[in-house]
Amino acid sequence: MGKTVVEKILARAAGRPAVSAGDVVEPAVDLAMSHENGALVINQFLEIYKGTGLAPRVWDPSRIAIIFDHRVPAESPKTATNQKKVREFVAANGITKFHDIRGDLGGICHQILPENGYVRPGAVVLGTDSHTTSHGALGALAFGIGATEMASVWALGTALNVEVPATIKVVVNGKLPPMVGPKDIILRLVGQLTAEGANYRVLEFHGETIRAMSTSGRLTLCNMSVEAGATSGIVPADAETLRYLREEAGVAGTLTPVTPDRDATYVRTLEIDVSKLEPQIACPHTVDNVKPIGAVAGTKVHQIVIGSCTNGRLDDLEIAAGILRGKKVAQGVRMLVFPASGRIYTQALLKGLLADFVQAGAVVMNPGCGPCLGVHEGALGDGETALSTTNRNFKGRMGNPASDVYLCSPAVAAASALAGVITDPRTVTVGGVR
Repeated sequence: MGKTVVEKILARAAGRPAVSAGDVVEPAVDLAMSHENGALVINQFLEIYKGTGLAPRVWDPSRIAIIFDHRVPAESPKTATNQKKVREFVAANGITKFHDIRGDLGGICHQILPENGYVRPGAVVLGTDSHTTSHGALGALAFGIGATEMASVWALGTALNVEVPATIKVVVNGKLPPMVGPKDIILRLVGQLTAEGANYRVLEFHGETIRAMSTSGRLTLCNMSVEAGATSGIVPADAETLRYLREEAGVAGTLTPVTPDRDATYVRTLEIDVSKLEPQIACPHTVDNVKPIGAVAGTKVHQIVIGSCTNGRLDDLEIAAGILRGKKVAQGVRMLVFPASGRIYTQALLKGLLADFVQAGAVVMNPGCGPCLGVHEGALGDGETALSTTNRNFKGRMGNPASDVYLCSPAVAAASALAGVITDPRTVTVGGVR
C-alpha cells in the first residue's frame, strides 16, 4: 500500500519501516519552536526535574528555536519580565536559534524559521503556536502543541503519543486571474471545508497551480490550513522548495524531498480550478464564513492591516504598494503595515515600498504579530470594522469583541484602503492599467 507524505515522515521519525493513518507513534523531533510563551514552557520544563536531583538541561539546544514576536517591544512589565526569563534560559542552555527583539534578525516566528533555513523537507517541526502548520510549505510535517507537551519535547526530544493523521489531497489547477492569489485560494478552501472539515487530517497540496506557486504563497496556504481544523498542511518538496532553501535561506547541506507514492491512500480528494476564482473575503466572526468579494463590497472599514505570518512577506508588500503608489489612503481609515521580518523590512525599504506606504498615509510598524492578536498594537474601537490580511477574525481577535474583522488578500486590503470600503482590486487602476 502506498504512503502519503505524513506517513513517510512519521515512519522515519519513529524509526519504523512504515506507519499508517491511525497508528500511534513517538517521533523524534527535528525542530521545536516557541515564542514568548516559551516562559510557560520553561515553567513546565523545570517541573519535570523537580525532586530528581538532576540539573534541568534541554535534550539538544541546536534543535530548539525561540523567537520573540507576539509582544515586541514589550508592552508591560509582565511581558518584559517573561522575556527576560526566556533570555536567561536561552543563555544557560546554549540555545543559538534565538531571535530577540532586533531590527535585523527579528520577526514573526513563522517567517524566521523558513528564511533562516531552520526547516527542511521531511522534518518533524513542533511549535507552541497553532500556525506552526505554515512550515509544511517546505515539505515538513509541522503542527502546534501546548506548553506542557513542549516541555516534554525539550526534555526527551520526542513527541509523545502522536496519532498518524489521515490525509486529504487538495489538487489546485488553473492560472490565477489578475489580483487573485494564494490567500484567495485558501479562503475558498476553508470556506468549502468549514472550520472542522479537516479535523485531525493533513491537507496535502498538489496541482499545476501549486507547482507554479512561490514558497511565499505556499506558506500562506499551509499557514491557514489549521483554520479548517487540519493538523498540518503540506506541499511536497519540489524544485521550488530546493531553490528557496538554497538561494534565499542559504542552506548548503543535504536536502531530501519526501513525496507521496502514486498509490497513496487519501480519505478525500478535492479539486479546485482557480482560473475563474474571484477575490474572497472571510466575514465576521469565523474564518469559514467566506464569500466572494461582490457579496460584501461597499462595507465601510475603519482600519486596514497588511502583514502577519500569513501575508507579511515581500511579494505581499509589493502587491499592496503597487496599488497604493501615488495615491492616498481614504480619510477616516487607518492603515497599518507589518513586515513579517527584519529581513523583509530591509528589502522593502531598499525597494522603496515603505516610502510608498508612508506617502500613501499608512503607518509602517516594526516586524511582529501586532494587531493580529490585538493585545499589543492596533486594537479596534467599539463598533469599528477592520479588513486584514491576517488569519483569524474571531470575535475580539483584534482586542475588542464589540468590533468586526474581515479577512482578505493584500490586493483587496490595499484597494479598500483607498476607497474606505471593501473594494474589488480588479476595479482599481494600477500603473495606468485596470
